[in-house]
Amino acid sequence: MVKIISDSTCDLSEELLQKYEVSILPLHIICGEKEFDDGQDISPDDIYQWSDEHKTTPKTSAPALDKAMELLRPYVEAGQEVICFSISEEMSTSANVMRLAAEELDGSHLVTVIDSANLSTGIGLLVIEAATMAQEGKNAKEIAGEIEKLRPLVRASFVVDTLVYLHRGGRCSGLAAMAGGALKLHPKIVVENGRMNPSKKYRGGMNKVLMEYVNDMEKDLKNAKKDRVFITHSGCSNEIIEMIRNYLMGLNIFDEILVTRAGGVISSHCGPGTLGVLFISKS
Repeated sequence: MVKIISDSTCDLSEELLQKYEVSILPLHIICGEKEFDDGQDISPDDIYQWSDEHKTTPKTSAPALDKAMELLRPYVEAGQEVICFSISEEMSTSANVMRLAAEELDGSHLVTVIDSANLSTGIGLLVIEAATMAQEGKNAKEIAGEIEKLRPLVRASFVVDTLVYLHRGGRCSGLAAMAGGALKLHPKIVVENGRMNPSKKYRGGMNKVLMEYVNDMEKDLKNAKKDRVFITHSGCSNEIIEMIRNYLMGLNIFDEILVTRAGGVISSHCGPGTLGVLFISKS
């Protein structure tokens, strides 16, 4: 069976990783002088606490080459095909580290690296599709071919509660962050062609804003593959999550509505209270 690996930015829960037999290669989160493995020895809440204390965001970096080699080695030595998923190459060199690791192990003929052109559960959606095909007995070439067709159909967007973290990370000016806070502005960020692009700006409390966000997506949601939809958040209240879940349930489209918490890399850039609804479109 083809082994599926993803970097840690796919934001899949431990339960989903076990169900689909997916292994994770962690990116690095650097808080001052200390370096951590995403999802292993630091939590998003730890990151928020550090960020607020130091008035800056942690730096993030690609996985370590030795860790990638360590993860790939047993599969390469066993002659097993592997597919590795990475966060968009526009955002990180994670994919290149995976390729270098395969080369170092003389396993490039066994390891296929896929640039997801996405982030968070935008990657996770593709990972689950690949893992399902692997469990059905498809080979790496067949799986990669199907993923290439699905990749442009992933719909990944999210709404940011606070502009403070985007400002600290250099993705938003101080003036815009101040104005956004005063006016209660919440930008929608859309992932397109591997990049994060600002879209509509919503105004008001997050309950109202998030209902507007999903209502705006209703036409697209009705054209989604019915298998699954993700609600991915970086620390939202249960009340907000249930509100969005109930809305999606009411559409009677999806076989599965999955709720996941964004990992450290995504959370460190977007801050608490961010929420997105992610799915694969039929066309």
